[in-house]
Formats: sequence, C-alpha cells, structure tokens
Amino acid sequence: MNSNIEFLNYIYQNSEMGKSTISELMNIVKDEPFKKNLESQLKEYTEIFSASSDLIKQSKETSKGIGAVTKLTSYIIINIKTLTNKTPSHISQMLIQGSTMGIIDVTKHLKEYKDANKNIKDLADRLLKFEQQNVEEMKKFL
Repeated sequence: MNSNIEFLNYIYQNSEMGKSTISELMNIVKDEPFKKNLESQLKEYTEIFSASSDLIKQSKETSKGIGAVTKLTSYIIINIKTLTNKTPSHISQMLIQGSTMGIIDVTKHLKEYKDANKNIKDLADRLLKFEQQNVEEMKKFL
C-alpha cells in the first residue's frame, strides 16, 4: 500500500470514529443546545469521511475502516463514562480529550506524510482545523 493510501485510510478511520462517537453520544445527550453542537460535528465528520472515501475509491483502492472490536470498545467506554454523569460539562470534557488526541495524531501524520498528495494533505488540514474548532466549541459547555 502506498503512503497516500495509508494517509487517506488514517483520515477515513479518524472521521469514522468521530462519526461513531458523536452518534452514540447523541443518543445520550438531552440538552438541546449541546445536541445541536453534536449534530454540527457529526455533519463535518461525515463530510470528511465521504471525501476520504471518494479519494480512496478514485485511487482504485479499498478503504480500511475501524474494526468491530474498536467500535465495541468505544461504545462501552462511552456508556461507562456517561453512566452516572450525562451533563454537557462532563461530555464536553470527554470530547475535548478526544479532539486533543486527534489534533496530536493528525499533526504527527501531516509530518510523517509530508510528501503526500496535496488533496490528501488539504483534507488532513481540514480535519486538524475541525478538531481544533471542536476543542474551542466544547470549552463553552464546561
């Protein structure tokens, strides 16, 4: 597998995990302003996911999504962490931690794949800016 496809698969998996996490949290959250923010995040993760999927298909490659075990683990962790505290403050703290990890990972991948195709780097930059924006948005709910 070439480095462009590896990088694209990373973006694909990252945005897939974001979609999965936000979708699960939307089933838990009751606060309407907070839920609207999550809907906005879900929309952007979905757009990035679709864009990475399209670029992978254009390359005549197959995308490698996150595995069932990873999804199940994420589901369990979300439900355990929100079992006794479903407040926007608590959930926003969880999301800030997740987005911060995303910022670190995307930044590392941008450096590792500095010779990647411009479209791929642009998509990764979009993901990075989005994660940074998520942190700022979630701070409002702390």
